[in-house]
Amino acid sequence: MLENKIVTLDERRKHIQRKEGEILLPVICNSDSLAGAVSQRACVYSGARVVLNPITDALHLVHGPIGCASYTWDIRGSMTSGATLYKNSFSTDMKEINVVFGGEKKLANALRELVMKYHPPAVFVYSTCIVGIIGDDLRAVCNASSKELNIPVIPVLSEGFRGNKRMGYKAACHAIFELIGTRVHTPQKPAINLLGEYNVAGDLWNIKPYFEEMGIDIIVSMTGDSCVEDIRKAHTAHLNLVQCSGSMTYLAKMLEEKYGIPYLKASFFGTNDMSKALMTTAKFFNDPLMVQKAEEIIKRETARTAPLIEYYRSRVSGRRAAIYMGGAAKAVSLVKAFRELGMDVVIIGTQTGKKDDYEEIGCLVNNGTVIIDDANPLELRELLTRQKANLLVSGVKERFLSYKLGIPFCDFNHDRTITFEGFDGMVNFAHEIDTTINSPVWKLHVMRTGGLINVEELCNS
Repeated sequence: MLENKIVTLDERRKHIQRKEGEILLPVICNSDSLAGAVSQRACVYSGARVVLNPITDALHLVHGPIGCASYTWDIRGSMTSGATLYKNSFSTDMKEINVVFGGEKKLANALRELVMKYHPPAVFVYSTCIVGIIGDDLRAVCNASSKELNIPVIPVLSEGFRGNKRMGYKAACHAIFELIGTRVHTPQKPAINLLGEYNVAGDLWNIKPYFEEMGIDIIVSMTGDSCVEDIRKAHTAHLNLVQCSGSMTYLAKMLEEKYGIPYLKASFFGTNDMSKALMTTAKFFNDPLMVQKAEEIIKRETARTAPLIEYYRSRVSGRRAAIYMGGAAKAVSLVKAFRELGMDVVIIGTQTGKKDDYEEIGCLVNNGTVIIDDANPLELRELLTRQKANLLVSGVKERFLSYKLGIPFCDFNHDRTITFEGFDGMVNFAHEIDTTINSPVWKLHVMRTGGLINVEELCNS
């Protein structure tokens, strides 16, 4: 236990556990952030925006001050094979006068102007904190604009007073659900939806060909590289595969309740999880030929990539990794991936993990691993030092903390530009870990202890 070791607020100690023996619980989680703890969590609007923004042909309008519009497509980094309207960020740019007299007329005028100029098939309108304060009726304005402009204008109720990032995910799911079921479609072969796949750096394009080779049609990836028309037909799928469980399990349950579509959790990261996702999907459809094709793909791709992964394993095996992710699904997949590389996970944490997520994590990690929920920078700094981590895998907010400590950092979140999913993605990940950990730049950290550096030797190493 770490209660008397790590420097943190008293109320935070119950959120930090070290695995000792077979049982880890209880880890306190799924609760509001403690005031003053400087949580790494994002706001409600941020959570909604990262889920919805990859819808490529939709128009995204932020009803609030201009600063909130800084959350745009590059925050998620999702790639597109078609429309590019989603790369534009629009805002009503609310000023003091709008706060005093209300911003509903300004919003209605903005919607009218933008739809006439860009002709989008749908508009998502996000409410931010100031809207929650002044009480603008976002839903009423959107309903009136939808009738006037003859397109779906969907309110995303994401003002900050509703909670944290997890509430933003729910707001996004409700917004998506308003589109689903509004088009008639009959799949001609087994069809699935991918939920929680955001095509970061082009990940979707690594895995989509495997499903197509198995004879499966992907109706829509929600929301990476998706379009409004495909989302409208999502209700016709036979199965939903949920990758980012934190953001999309809620939508999967809504689809199951209304349309009877079952869902399975899946991960496309790591050789083992990618293989499992293909085989699980094939077995769901109970088609021997599909199962045989899945086995052929797994055998072929594993044989092709195994020598490359083994090479990188020889260069990083035995190193100590720290994981801190937004969602638990990615954290679980990373534990398995590091096991493939022969690395030991000494710290693992999430921003939005739930009790069952931490139970799964507790079963996967070794004794001595520290598990932390909703960490703050002070706690991460202490743990990285005490656990002697050789690498931190996290999102952009933790990058500079890692660098200041002289610890190599790998961005596994929305800002990365390298594909990590699928069989080739695992090779890319292994290469990224190798080049990060073994970069000669980390030898500069010796300066902290007063050592001398031979620059010529450093450059040649």
